[in-house]
Amino acid sequence: MKYLLSLLVLSIVSTSTIHAQKLENSTLWKISGNGLENPSYLFGTIHITCDASIDEDVQKALDETSQIVLEFDMDDPTMQTKMMGGMYMKDGKTIKDFVSEEDYIIIDSLFIKNMGMSVKMMQNVKPFFLTAMLYPKIIDCPMQSFEMELIKVAKNQEEEINGLETIEEQLQLFDDIPYEDQIADLLRMAKDNLEYDKTTFAKILEIYKEENITDMLDMMNDVNSVTVSKHQDKLLANRNKNWISKIIEYSKKRPTFYGVGAGHLAGENGVIMLLKKEGYSVTAIQ
Repeated sequence: MKYLLSLLVLSIVSTSTIHAQKLENSTLWKISGNGLENPSYLFGTIHITCDASIDEDVQKALDETSQIVLEFDMDDPTMQTKMMGGMYMKDGKTIKDFVSEEDYIIIDSLFIKNMGMSVKMMQNVKPFFLTAMLYPKIIDCPMQSFEMELIKVAKNQEEEINGLETIEEQLQLFDDIPYEDQIADLLRMAKDNLEYDKTTFAKILEIYKEENITDMLDMMNDVNSVTVSKHQDKLLANRNKNWISKIIEYSKKRPTFYGVGAGHLAGENGVIMLLKKEGYSVTAIQ
């Protein structure tokens, strides 16, 4: 699948959160006011799901806008090459440099059971990417993605697809976050053969169906995920703040449909509150 790796990157960088004030239950928000000639729309996606159908309100927002902006440009023809180049640990490090022999065997068994191959073939890959390779195994259905559906709409409507950041910026996160913390999550997954992650992800899907973006934040703020709980500034707050000037710039030029992980919407440092602080009206479409 052409976009699988990029979806897996999105899956983790969009799920770190902080506790937030309660907002309306909605994944679709209108951005207006403060000099904008036409409204833009902000849609909170979930990158891996069982049903990525575009509902009527979202389709209407897509029809009223003239470009789609995702977290990064997933239609960039150089994307896959860039991602492949950013998969490997620096300085010749391998998994064995960070775990005991006993834990290495546990991780290896996880990959043999679920992927049909030994982790020895990939032991210099960044631990996050190894974790991400297992994501399709924690969902009990054929995997779908809202990003893929949005890309289809853009192509059907002959609209541009742009990004709020570059793929290089997303990949850099997994050098900035210590490999030791990434491996801690991988080892946790291995010790119970994905059972905790399957249960947790099923709950996230239910909350997303309810469009309860505040509860989704609380659900995702999980101390069992070391990568998320220790590095929320890198994974969420800093990125949201960097996006605001770009959202404003895109929106001033033309009405734009933004599709970002739903974990980015709520919270004091969420995109909704940050846009309101800049003087924009951000209202739920319910």
